[in-house]
Amino acid sequence: MEDAHAAMVVKLGYRGEAYAGFAEQKDPAIRTVAGELRRALELILRREVTLACAGRTDAGVHALAQYVSLPVSAGECALEGRRIIHALSGITPDDISIRGLFRADASFSARFDALRRRYRYRIVLGEAGPVLMRGSVWWLKSVGELDVQAMHRAAQLLLGEHDFKSFCKASSAEGISTMRCLEQLDVTRIEEAGEELIAFDVGANAFLHNMVRTLAGTLVEVGRGAHEPAWVLRVLEARDRRAAGQNAPAEGLTLCHVEYPPGALRLWDER
Repeated sequence: MEDAHAAMVVKLGYRGEAYAGFAEQKDPAIRTVAGELRRALELILRREVTLACAGRTDAGVHALAQYVSLPVSAGECALEGRRIIHALSGITPDDISIRGLFRADASFSARFDALRRRYRYRIVLGEAGPVLMRGSVWWLKSVGELDVQAMHRAAQLLLGEHDFKSFCKASSAEGISTMRCLEQLDVTRIEEAGEELIAFDVGANAFLHNMVRTLAGTLVEVGRGAHEPAWVLRVLEARDRRAAGQNAPAEGLTLCHVEYPPGALRLWDER
């Protein structure tokens, strides 16, 4: 947008099961979060828009704090934030939640200005299936107990900057750097909505395709006793996707938080 005066930044959450991921697909009939949001914004602004997002979540993955930015004109900056949020909430489906509206400098990008992202992966164990958390967890029926302490010890060995090629979708690793800095990988027992869960809290500056889900699937192998914690270092050193554990199901993963530089985002109606 040549006459961009500022950036509009929408914070949204969504349940991912009905979508083929965040990013729009070549076939416009395929339902995506970006497609629904773009169509709503184009109705409100009465023009075509191009969106940038903090994280391109896969099919079935959920979000509590996805951020999407688009350039806007001086005239559009005068629109009332409450009315924009009300209109977006009315036009988008009920499984998308508009959680905030901000403005930023015209050069701002929800993707490239993000300092770090945090995900949570959830697991439920046992024959008694999840109730309120159904659709938001990986339900492991017949695995038995997992050694959470061993999983956490293994997780700590992966912290720092490494080549995570073993932990990403093989086809997506071609021709790109697979170096990433993993800042957090905690494995704990928690309770949410009355459910006993195992949670993986994962933070990094950026992630590779399927990286969090492969980390979760690999640590489950340690938890069930198939490998000792130090095995994850051999997986890391192999730089081969076949060395790691399974790609954990999408429904257990949620994008929880994105951090931006202080002062980068201002409430929309603040002048």
